[in-house]
Amino acid sequence: MSVSRTSATNLSSMRSWGIVALLLGCATAGGYLLDHHVSLTSQAMVYVLAVVVASYNLRWMQSVACAVGAVTAFNFFFVPPRWTFEVDNQEHLIALFTMLLVALVISHLAARLRRETEMAKINFQRASQLQEVASNLSGVTTLGEVASLGQIALESAFEGPCLLALRRSDDELDLPETLSSNEADGMRCCMREMAVLGPGTGRWPGLNAWFLPLGNKPNVSGAVSVRPALASDTAGREHAQALCALLGQALHRLRMTETMQTAQIEAQRQQLQSTYLAAISHDLRTPLAAVVGAASSLQLQRDKLSVEEQDRLLGSIVNEASYLCTVTENTLQLVRLANADEEIKRDWESMEEIVGAVLARIRHRDPAHRIKPKVPEGLPLIKADPVLLAQLIGNLLDNALKYSNGAIELTVSVNDKDLQVAVKDRGKEIPKEKYASIFEPYTRDDLSGQHGTGLGLALCRAIAATHGGTLTLRRRSGGGNSFTFAMPLSAKQPEGEPI
Repeated sequence: MSVSRTSATNLSSMRSWGIVALLLGCATAGGYLLDHHVSLTSQAMVYVLAVVVASYNLRWMQSVACAVGAVTAFNFFFVPPRWTFEVDNQEHLIALFTMLLVALVISHLAARLRRETEMAKINFQRASQLQEVASNLSGVTTLGEVASLGQIALESAFEGPCLLALRRSDDELDLPETLSSNEADGMRCCMREMAVLGPGTGRWPGLNAWFLPLGNKPNVSGAVSVRPALASDTAGREHAQALCALLGQALHRLRMTETMQTAQIEAQRQQLQSTYLAAISHDLRTPLAAVVGAASSLQLQRDKLSVEEQDRLLGSIVNEASYLCTVTENTLQLVRLANADEEIKRDWESMEEIVGAVLARIRHRDPAHRIKPKVPEGLPLIKADPVLLAQLIGNLLDNALKYSNGAIELTVSVNDKDLQVAVKDRGKEIPKEKYASIFEPYTRDDLSGQHGTGLGLALCRAIAATHGGTLTLRRRSGGGNSFTFAMPLSAKQPEGEPI
């Protein structure tokens, strides 16, 4: 790479000197064309024009050489005595020196203007890059995206090689193993001291790169090394610092967002646990008291109670104990799903078998056979947790049995996209304004006067979401409510299984 750069530099230098020779040759030719038609002063202006063109297009050294060459050529070809470097007139000598001075001043001013123009162009490009980087960083969501954008921006602004390294959770930099020890030490030191190191900074001036921290104390998120690093390139170093400041702010924002999300999850978990404890103290106290009261009566006054009263107390114990089991199971499942770090274990299951198991278990709570199942044969298999799906369908059926008196339809259907399980009743219609809140934990629409904690529907929606499905509620034509669980079908069915 260094050889190719040297070759390119030599080629550019040769081209510049060729332009100087061409300009001087054109000026001399123009002077000969104007000879005998204009004055000596007008001929000198042709050379001044060549000097101006050279000053605006070539480097300072070539511009000065062009100015000196223009005066020399004008003296040799046009100032009497011609074809010599002698000057026989003091007036001509003053004119030559004045021409040389003017040419040098023009060359200096033009070179300075060109440098300022180039610097203005570089500053504009750097300002545009900072604006673009800031705009891109506003939409990133991961630390890796910030690092990738930062690496691209550094390599675009500097010749390189540049390196960006982020701070790990153990407060060490994530550095590549191939990195030299000097560069690794420089990056660690700049992050530890939170200062820019390298040429022109007053710290470690012997280094061949700038080392910059990402962020400010105490929010340093990493470090950057930038090449080439020249002590005189203050503007370049400041641009690198501006890029690092933007990257550091974006990294700090993402880390703060991650911390806030973690805190929110913890707060929700604490709130859920607090709500559960409140539910235990409020909603479980009554059934426990009923169980204890009925059991105490049977234990102490069995001989004084009739058979009907004993059966009533035993039925009360069974009902209240069943209620306690349901509430406990729903709450534990809801807490488990809300705090699950891993996905549930799913396997290929048959919806016919899941529905059949639910109906067999719930049969004693439906002595009048109000539940009317409609489950077609040959349904595709679904990849699910059968225990959770059985709990979802069981909760929906329990709600329908509690809050309605007529027949309850349990239908299973399938289309091209998903499998649907609907539980339809003819109970009192739930108002539309309660469609969202009814699925929240510990929210009840007490239509029947029966006690409950309002966990069933919240658990059903959590189970549906865990399986990638939905649970919706709508009114039925003719009165009643319809709860529909829709679960997407897998594109591929297991081999050897009926579809």
